[in-house]
Amino acid sequence: MEEATVAPEHDGRAVQHIRTAVAVAGGGPAGMMLGLLLARSGIDVVVVEKHGDFLRDFRGDTIHPSTLELMEQLGFIDEFLSLPHTRAPRLNAVIGGERITIADFSRLPVRHRFIAFMPQWDFLNFIVGKAGQYENFRLLMNAPVTGLVERGGHVGGLTVSTPEGIIEIEADLVVGADGRNSIVREAAGLEVQRFGIPTEVLWLRLSKQPGDPTETMGHAGSRQGFVMINRGDYWQCGYVVRKGFFADIKLQGIEAFRDRVAEICPFPRERLDELKSWDDVHLLTVRIDRLKRWWKPGLICIGDAAHAMSPVGGVGINLAIQDAVAAANILVPVLLSGRAIVDDDLAAIEKRRSFPTKATQFLQRMMRIGGKKGRADAEKPKGPPAFVLAIMRFPLLSHLTGRLVGLGFRREKIKTV
Repeated sequence: MEEATVAPEHDGRAVQHIRTAVAVAGGGPAGMMLGLLLARSGIDVVVVEKHGDFLRDFRGDTIHPSTLELMEQLGFIDEFLSLPHTRAPRLNAVIGGERITIADFSRLPVRHRFIAFMPQWDFLNFIVGKAGQYENFRLLMNAPVTGLVERGGHVGGLTVSTPEGIIEIEADLVVGADGRNSIVREAAGLEVQRFGIPTEVLWLRLSKQPGDPTETMGHAGSRQGFVMINRGDYWQCGYVVRKGFFADIKLQGIEAFRDRVAEICPFPRERLDELKSWDDVHLLTVRIDRLKRWWKPGLICIGDAAHAMSPVGGVGINLAIQDAVAAANILVPVLLSGRAIVDDDLAAIEKRRSFPTKATQFLQRMMRIGGKKGRADAEKPKGPPAFVLAIMRFPLLSHLTGRLVGLGFRREKIKTV
């Protein structure tokens, strides 16, 4: 990795210039995992993250069995699982008063047959610590992307804004891993396909009380769902509703919101008095989309920047990490050989990850709560989705669901050194 040089720009401000092999925009699971895999293979890599730390609540925190297998392959598993986390060997739900197992991981052909719920900041800090052991890895925090460097239709780097000034990073490849609201994919002009009607998840926190259940589980009503994630000393809860509900209920006040949540929450109504104000409710608009093409010359998108998932099954992190592994498996041999990265290399990454992306999104669209014809239709009472009815009739199908959720449609293994 070449040292930064400083040169004046036309507006008089000094701009630092950095040269690296790969510049990764976004320090989430996809970006950090790719940075680690490239660095350990001897590839110079710079990861830029717009925030100053990873401490943001209600981010995806599900570590699936396939990701745990990657930690095993990297030799990190014992240290990784020493971090605070809770485990879910199965995912349960209560539907129409009947308790059913939606996904059972007990028969997976892997060593670690559970989902680990771990704060994403702990996961990311762990990966940063491992990547930081390599001299050819560099992480820039407080560095939002401001644009791409393009020459003749080829992306050759990106520009970021830092407290110390503008940095222009020249790279053989730029990777957009900056999430569902990706600046990189927007700047690159990549076209997005959107599917279905967006919904909302209202995240909230409730204290853990004696006598509470111990496992992560979901509750489904006619027009909404309620997910409870056991975080040790508290419950992280997701209230899934139609898009626009949050704006409507805010006009009625926090008390009306508590009453609506009480309709589906298994706890006594008074437990919801812990929600003192709207500051205790965090809105996530859920959408399912993917890029028509994930790349252009000199650039490729992975993770949520390439395909936004719904929170169903918590599979977004899993897919993002699998994208990173597939990308590293294809890119490392090319970069180590000294050959320039060409369009066929980028197309190969998309081809490798396209099927699991499309298959997972299709499954999520089948599983989502709400109508397909619009808001008015979504107000009508709905029965459980067809896949839930099938599991209720044939409980052994929960093992198939467990495999699809826990391992995905195409599990990647690390092939790089």
